[in-house]
Amino acid sequence: MNLPILTLITFLPIVGVILILSIDSRHKELIRVTSLLVSIVVFLISLPLYFIFDTNTYDMQFVEKLRWIPSFGISYHLGIDGISLFLVLLTTFITPITILASWHVERNVKEYMIAMLVLETGMVGVFVSLDVFLFYVFWELMLIPMYLIIGIWGGQRRIYAAVKFFIYTMAGSVFMLLAIIGLFFLNYRATGEYTFNLLEFYRMDISYAVQFWLFLAFFMAFAIKVPMFPLHTWLPDAHVEAPTAGSVILAGVLLKMGTYGFVRFCLPLFPEASHAFIPVISWMAIVGIIYGALVAMVQEDLKKLVAYSSVSHLGFVMMGIFAFNIQGIEGGITQMINHGLSTGALFLIVGMLYERRHTRLISDYGGLTKQIPVFATLFMIVTFSSIGLPGLNGFVGEFLILVGMFKSRILYASIATSGIILAAVYMLWMFQRVMFQNITHEENKTLKDVSKRELAVMIPILLVIFWIGIYPNAFLRKMDSSVKHLLEQVERKVLVTPNIQKQDNPDLHDNSIPKIDIVPEKETEW
Repeated sequence: MNLPILTLITFLPIVGVILILSIDSRHKELIRVTSLLVSIVVFLISLPLYFIFDTNTYDMQFVEKLRWIPSFGISYHLGIDGISLFLVLLTTFITPITILASWHVERNVKEYMIAMLVLETGMVGVFVSLDVFLFYVFWELMLIPMYLIIGIWGGQRRIYAAVKFFIYTMAGSVFMLLAIIGLFFLNYRATGEYTFNLLEFYRMDISYAVQFWLFLAFFMAFAIKVPMFPLHTWLPDAHVEAPTAGSVILAGVLLKMGTYGFVRFCLPLFPEASHAFIPVISWMAIVGIIYGALVAMVQEDLKKLVAYSSVSHLGFVMMGIFAFNIQGIEGGITQMINHGLSTGALFLIVGMLYERRHTRLISDYGGLTKQIPVFATLFMIVTFSSIGLPGLNGFVGEFLILVGMFKSRILYASIATSGIILAAVYMLWMFQRVMFQNITHEENKTLKDVSKRELAVMIPILLVIFWIGIYPNAFLRKMDSSVKHLLEQVERKVLVTPNIQKQDNPDLHDNSIPKIDIVPEKETEW
């Protein structure tokens, strides 16, 4: 296509911001409608990415490249492959849904909608950037509107949650910036050229000693964003205090930037270090899976329960990525999308309940199925999706991840499987207490069922949930070539053995490198 479609998707929300700035703040309805229409147009423009995408190549597609700061080799370089395609579509899909879900916001509507649209630009920019400097600009850009959304329109402890979110993320960003500068100078020393081109960085041959430290820097940034245990403590506060739309965006898209970063940066740039860190990351993921599930099980606040479930579910994504086989990585990418849909929908459900009763305590509900049957049906489908019921989206991602892990490391897969059982326990127990039993509070007898606006919010998500669950090949075949190429990139640079050793690489025996003890494991025949 000659049309600069990625530029349109990325910056059309900023055009919407300019339009909103020209509208008087008193015209709240016009501001809402304008924001919604702009976000819908962005989504419609993004649809050709799916239908025109060439599944037979791993090359970047829809590429746009312009010189930006040539003295430092910085360019405006955009493109997507099968790994980033669905994350872009998820972002453009979720944004109009969150804006529609924010129709009840009455305070500072103009500023709220501006923050939402700027946030969309930052999120899309992260997934389409092929210049590492540009990637970092978008990575930092999306922090500002999210900080404002939590800090201005959040709950009682919103300032604490917003500051904590900002400090954690900025701390990780500092490590990533140092690693980016390191890559820049490594490439300059090897080629004599200034560039921040990610595709050029892929071609570098980096010694294990350097890989170790650069991987560690990127790991800090991405692990905080995921977030992985024990770097997760900012997430429950941010989720609980954020408004409904903020929680949906946070769970649906922002957390995926961490997992995407591991796939896009750590695996192809630092393959030897990535292999060396498999036990560390796998155990962190396993602890996160079980810890998140157990803590979610004892929560009395609906929003906190869903927040801790994110820690558990994203542990599965990390295990899939570091299985280092096609089933695991494709399962991890699929589960990124699934988590964005299912957990985002759960936050929308909680928000709808809160609008009616102004409480999130599970004990304040009960027996709602009789009073609001349509809402109960929507809630039930999303709950089943979250626990991975066959026929719904969650099953596809979890199944592929576990297949990949069983092919790679049976012990890790066996322990992580307990997380699926625990997820069924806390989700079904929560659903039972909220929707079944007897109505014990008089206020619940007068609740209204879902409105047309709420149906318009939920139905698109449910359609995609069923689509992925029934016909996942529509998604998997789009990412197949890119994932295979990623694995080939990794295998070209490192000899994959159970104990991650390369006898012909002297850098692996450098005494200056902190050693990671890795227990050799027997390869499993399948």
